[in-house]
Amino acid sequence: MPAILAFEKISKRFGAVVVARALDLALAEGEALGIIGPNGAGKTTLFGIASGTVAPDAGRVVFAGIDITHLAPERRCRLGIGRSFQIPQPFNGMTVFENLVVAAAFGGGRRERDVYARCVELIEQCGLAAKANRPAGSLTLLDRKRLELARALATQPRVLLLDEVAGGLTEHECKALVDLIRDIRRGGISIIWIEHVVHALVALVDRLVVLHGGGFIGEGAPQAVIASPAVRDIYMGIPADA
Repeated sequence: MPAILAFEKISKRFGAVVVARALDLALAEGEALGIIGPNGAGKTTLFGIASGTVAPDAGRVVFAGIDITHLAPERRCRLGIGRSFQIPQPFNGMTVFENLVVAAAFGGGRRERDVYARCVELIEQCGLAAKANRPAGSLTLLDRKRLELARALATQPRVLLLDEVAGGLTEHECKALVDLIRDIRRGGISIIWIEHVVHALVALVDRLVVLHGGGFIGEGAPQAVIASPAVRDIYMGIPADA
């Protein structure tokens, strides 16, 4: 399948710290791709490069055949790149519904009155119907994460970038969120998911890559990548000969 999003020879460093060294990575249309790696490996930086909040030192980002390397974040959003953040960032004083309207109208570039029906659908899909009129700041962590997903979906993305959405959740809450992401994927959205809760990724993604030292040290079927000696040693802290 053709790539919907591609990093081509992407390089990025912060002082002496290299987080990407001529990286190549392509996301196929309809694919769910997982990224793991130690803290500080540069996973979230890659999302910043994709969404336009971080400029690469070299290389380019291609979305649906268009070079978007120098496009502003809002233009990328309206083209079809949506993202969530590790720490949910709703407008706490607004209701759940109002948060979605803002995302759909401004992030999606549509008139406010044209987005109401879609916002209602997303509130129901993400399990927030009973809390639609509550201030976002009053929600539990799980529901804030649900809202974070709903806000990203409100922009009508073709690619959804998920950053640590399972972090801080109980096992039961994590399963509920994985089920929601699985439902989102059925709608045809391509996904890149960064996550430290590895079993959540393995339950959903088609392919897993491991970022370390500015490059990928593993790539392939999730179970095979997790079982590889290099990943066990570098990412999980388990010696390769254990």
